[in-house]
Amino acid sequence: METIEEMKKELQKKLSEKRYMHSIGVMKMAQVLAKQHGEEEQTAKIVGLVHDIAKEIPQEEGRKYIKENKIELDEIEEKNPALWHAKIGADIVQKKYHFTKQMQYAIKYHTTGNPQMDKLAKIIYIADKTEENRKFEGVETLRKIAMQNLDEAVLTILNYDIKKNIDKGRIIHIDSIHTRNHLLS
Repeated sequence: METIEEMKKELQKKLSEKRYMHSIGVMKMAQVLAKQHGEEEQTAKIVGLVHDIAKEIPQEEGRKYIKENKIELDEIEEKNPALWHAKIGADIVQKKYHFTKQMQYAIKYHTTGNPQMDKLAKIIYIADKTEENRKFEGVETLRKIAMQNLDEAVLTILNYDIKKNIDKGRIIHIDSIHTRNHLLS
């Protein structure tokens, strides 16, 4: 596997400055959360860094990648290209960096969540929403929750995102609903 410094250089070429800084922020927050919650820090750091590796792939290129690599999309993902980057990214890191299934899974579900998320996947999901560049009402409270309880932080994020999507008249991915219900039961 390549070093973090090599991965950073590659990402800097692929991503806009804003997306690159977000990726650095997620890397840092993932490491902090991993240390706090007893997860392997280096793994969390690497996954956090590259979680959005496919975020800025143009839609047509993304569609071509999905087809050529036989990536399965569900009905909601088919209609929402903004969700494609998670599954494309999980495929890229497996082929390019030989990430483990666990590492791929964390990238695959960092946008929607999934009821089967393990600790690493929860850390990446939370770090994506709470990294240092995120500025929204309640982010400081969310960061404090994340340091105490990963499940509570995931649930808080899901509640916020689901409400926001309802208010904007957007479709809510079923994985988000299943994840929320799983955490509540």
